[in-house]
This record gives sequence, structure tokens and C-alpha cells, in this order.
Amino acid sequence: MLIYGWRKSVQELATATYLCGNCQNPSAHALRRAVTKFTLFFIPLFPISSKYFTVCTFCGMTNKLTKDEARQVQAMQQQAPQAAFPQQHAPQYPQQQIQPPRQGF
Repeated sequence: MLIYGWRKSVQELATATYLCGNCQNPSAHALRRAVTKFTLFFIPLFPISSKYFTVCTFCGMTNKLTKDEARQVQAMQQQAPQAAFPQQHAPQYPQQQIQPPRQGF
């Protein structure tokens, strides 16, 4: 008796920030890959299909992508930290110390 089937697993590849087409908010989008693998006796052997999609973290909208579009999103994610945080130092403001209120009768 052979026991065969398939199993689907989802991997998160990257997170990129851009304008969502559904909610029109600039939010983070998780790039994910769903892989379906053939299993024999509950052991995954080889992939049958692979699909890429993004999920908006604000509204939950999903968009299917091709492999090339997924690579573009990964490249966008790698460029974003360098552009979003330049090497300039942020101005530092003096901190004010707040005295706790006196308790008295």
C-alpha cells in the first residue's frame, strides 16, 4: 500500500514598503512563496508548483506575482533600507528631567 499526496508550505522571503493598490496606504508588504511538494509516506520529495504573492500588512490584500516580479520586490527591499536611513545623524535635543510631584499634607 502506497501513501502519497502533496503538502503546501509558505515561506516569507522579504518585506518591502510601497503604496497598496487596495487601501492606498504606504504600508509594508510581505513577499511570500507557496511551494507544493509531492509526498510519499508523508515525506516531501520534490516540488510540484511554486507561487509568489504579496500580502499588505495594513488591509490584508494579496497580489499574485510572477517569479520576475518577486525578484523585483526583493531588490526593492534590499535598496529600501539604504535609501530610507541615510548616514546623516539625527539632531539630538536636550532631555528635560521631570521632578515627581511632592506629596504633602
